[in-house]
Amino acid sequence: MILLAKLINWALISVLPLIFYWLLSDSISRIFPGTIFMPLVILFTSLFYLYIWLFAFASYVDYYLDVWIVTNQRIIDIEQKGLFSRVVAEQKIDRIQDVTSEIKGFFSTMLDYGNVYVQTAGEKERFVFKQVPAPYQVAKKIGKIIEQNQRKNQAKK
Repeated sequence: MILLAKLINWALISVLPLIFYWLLSDSISRIFPGTIFMPLVILFTSLFYLYIWLFAFASYVDYYLDVWIVTNQRIIDIEQKGLFSRVVAEQKIDRIQDVTSEIKGFFSTMLDYGNVYVQTAGEKERFVFKQVPAPYQVAKKIGKIIEQNQRKNQAKK
């Protein structure tokens, strides 16, 4: 559903040149008479659609390559920032202070997806798991892992 929303957004933006041409073709053709008008329209429209493809692909890559890994010892957040930049953050389970889940909006509520926030005592204070399916269950599962880890550490002492 998240990718569909992004696709609809880029599809709506891609219709703009057609609307622009339909609304202003007569007045612009009077301003720029002759044979130079159509090649310029084709050139700028082609550039516009090239950028649409580039930004749509970057949006897809950003969504697809964001990864969150939760183990019984740590949480790893791999976040893609653009096409050529990636941030990897890691935090031990025993440093987690709070886990919160959030669902906002009609579609998020109906389709059960939202954000999970993990508050830590480390350098990166808050991990955000964006647009996760079943965020309440994810937060509950992380909470259980934290409790198991605390029990294990107390048993060792």
